[in-house]
Amino acid sequence: MSDEAVVIGGGPAGLTAAYELAKTGVGSTVLEADTQVGGLSRTVNYNGYRFDIGGHRFFSKVKLINEVWEEILGEAFLLRPRMSRIHYRGHFFDYPLGAMNALAGLGPVESLLVCMSYAKTKILPGREEQSFEQWVVNRFGYRLYNIFFKTYTEKVWGVPCTEISADWAAQRIKNLSLTEAVRNALFSSGKNKDGELITTLIDQFHYPRYGPGMMWERCETLLSEQGNETVRGVKVEKLRHRNGRVECVIGRRDGEPVEFGGSHVISSMPLREMIFALDPPPPPEVLAAADRLRYRDYLTSVLIVDREDVFPDNWIYIHSPEVKMGRIQNYKNWSPHMVPDATKTSLGLEYFLWDSDQEWDWPDEKLVELGIRECSQIGIIDPSEVLDGTVVRMRKAYPVYDQVYHEAVDTIRGYLTTLTNLQTIGRNGQHRYNNQDHSMLTGIYAARNIAGADYDIWSVNVEQEYHEEGKASETSGDRAVPTRVSVPADIEEDTPEALIVRAFAHLDPVALGCSVGLVSAVGLFLATAALLIQGGEVVGPMLSLLGHFLFGFETSWVGAFIGLAEAGLVGFLVGAGGALVRNWGMSAYAHLVKSRADEEESKDLLDRV
Repeated sequence: MSDEAVVIGGGPAGLTAAYELAKTGVGSTVLEADTQVGGLSRTVNYNGYRFDIGGHRFFSKVKLINEVWEEILGEAFLLRPRMSRIHYRGHFFDYPLGAMNALAGLGPVESLLVCMSYAKTKILPGREEQSFEQWVVNRFGYRLYNIFFKTYTEKVWGVPCTEISADWAAQRIKNLSLTEAVRNALFSSGKNKDGELITTLIDQFHYPRYGPGMMWERCETLLSEQGNETVRGVKVEKLRHRNGRVECVIGRRDGEPVEFGGSHVISSMPLREMIFALDPPPPPEVLAAADRLRYRDYLTSVLIVDREDVFPDNWIYIHSPEVKMGRIQNYKNWSPHMVPDATKTSLGLEYFLWDSDQEWDWPDEKLVELGIRECSQIGIIDPSEVLDGTVVRMRKAYPVYDQVYHEAVDTIRGYLTTLTNLQTIGRNGQHRYNNQDHSMLTGIYAARNIAGADYDIWSVNVEQEYHEEGKASETSGDRAVPTRVSVPADIEEDTPEALIVRAFAHLDPVALGCSVGLVSAVGLFLATAALLIQGGEVVGPMLSLLGHFLFGFETSWVGAFIGLAEAGLVGFLVGAGGALVRNWGMSAYAHLVKSRADEEESKDLLDRV
């Protein structure tokens, strides 16, 4: 069948590519290394209990992807509410952030320190944003970063946040800032100040009745009905090429070599593995680039718990450093059909590892025991409630965004342009942390290219600050790095005043106002409370003088709460006003510099005529 396409990988990207190829009249053969389709989006069935490999929301602002999901699954698509929280040192914090919930969990002293740290960052932001740590600290302050980002991120990636590229944060924390989180918590709009949906904060999503694997098993069936075969259990070992074209794909199935030919090849296998599978091999510099790509491995330990309701969340992020697990999924809350017995609950305890870690080779029983112990340690379950457990391992689950990955991928991309009938798609095929919808979109683009279109597959999911965004077709394919501070339209690029604007970026009046207001309010309240607890014949005579400026304030408990409200309001006005004045001053100074530069330049104007 030389006129057909060979699709390597039966995950969302590969199966969607085959599905789109069928629409264009091109046949395909899908090769899947595992015994089950779906890749990371599969659903595993253990004694009637179904569970995901990580939990997969079906949410996209790409209209085409929503249409494909509906085509494949139809009425089996459920609309589910989202609830998730963060567990940190014995407390649960709402996620998205709830202002009162966060204050109650952190306590007044820690909350004050968080606000002071945030205010410091807004006034004196760091210049460089090469690492994840630098990117997040510039937007949240170091103290909040240390509490809500550092521990969890390092659990997931297994390396310090200083070694993780800023690309990761820019891509995955779309539109989310402390200012927007507080605004959302207070006014429940779910939108930023420009009226755009904060996509990191969506509160509902679609989900297949029996888990995401249902989608891809149905897709496999539809392909089969159209005469397009999916061959499971094929481990691809070679892509034989000549004169700039891949001639055949060679793999092994049940220990025996198998060969598949086609006019086109679409690959979603890990980019590193694919480069090393090319025959003849690429130049040494390309092999060296592929060798620098790293992947994070993953396992989930599933516990069957003899309790109807364990917690209300779909999932919980575990930021507590005293346990190894990074996240807990409650599959019953994704869909009630995921459990065969409504009186029981299945929990997925997620561990992010390297396959060289000792835990990776532990027997399943030992991993289940670890999960029971850690769940009990943080107060989720009682060990006596666990009826059964199992473990699923997934190698190369997450492509690592370290400081060298982008240069390596660029080298590989340059070489792949020499193979005219080979396209790489999906998360691992492009070494890019795509969500499911964007992995699918790369498959659609690849299929349409075979039919004669000219899509840039590498343009999908590269925008700065992306998360479930819908502008993939409009992107340029460049690196997703934080952009420079924008310059007002009335100031020309590459001029002295433009440099000043970039060096001293405008302050956000709302952010600074909230910071100063909260610090003032909490500070005055704590000072008043301390004096009241200390007592004496005359309590706080000096502090009482503030009553001349804050109506109704006095050193009493009632006055403390009045001062809390009024100091917060005054602090907000001072902070916001200060930001506006400072921004105006910087703009005026920039224009002054420009006028002086113009005057100096005019002195030798005649000499240059």
